[in-house]
Amino acid sequence: MTDIITLKQLCAELKLDPHEAREKLRAAARDPKKHPELAKLHKPRAPWSWVKGSAGEKEARSVLSK
Repeated sequence: MTDIITLKQLCAELKLDPHEAREKLRAAARDPKKHPELAKLHKPRAPWSWVKGSAGEKEARSVLSK
């Protein structure tokens, strides 16, 4: 079974405010050339979640750590 990491877990780990994190991820998902995985995986009105260790999670971590 695959492990799923949610935005809530990621924010707790990185000590971020979930509201600000969602804003950053939405902005990054609007730029598919710079962040192709986030743009591909994002579904409007759906919770942010990634498979642990996936390219999407790595991209999300890089966006949130900036």
